[in-house]
Amino acid sequence: MVKTVLMIEDNPNNAMLVKRILEAQTEEINVAHAWTGESGLQMAIEQHPDLVLLDLGLPDIDGQTIAAFIRRIPALEHVPMIAVTAWPQETAQEMVRAYGCDDYIGKPIDPRKFIRMVLSYLSPTASN
Repeated sequence: MVKTVLMIEDNPNNAMLVKRILEAQTEEINVAHAWTGESGLQMAIEQHPDLVLLDLGLPDIDGQTIAAFIRRIPALEHVPMIAVTAWPQETAQEMVRAYGCDDYIGKPIDPRKFIRMVLSYLSPTASN
């Protein structure tokens, strides 16, 4: 069964890297990409993704606000959300807890760690 990962990321290099990592892993992952927080929120509402990868430093609406909006939507409140950020580890951990994200991955992305984390949230045994 194909899983949809919604990536909300404004940096073209980061977006390309994430897409390449996920698509190289399996044909079972469809990557939807939003460049802004507003378009990402709209895509989340329309597509009901299986996982959201959320950059916290977006140009229009910060990632924390987007995370809070997503968590208030009943159909999306249990969708796993991973913050993708260059913020220091302690700050990122605080944001994960405060804004309802399930986890975070630091930038620059470690491809092996990243794919393991994504697959753990997409696997049927993961609690959603």
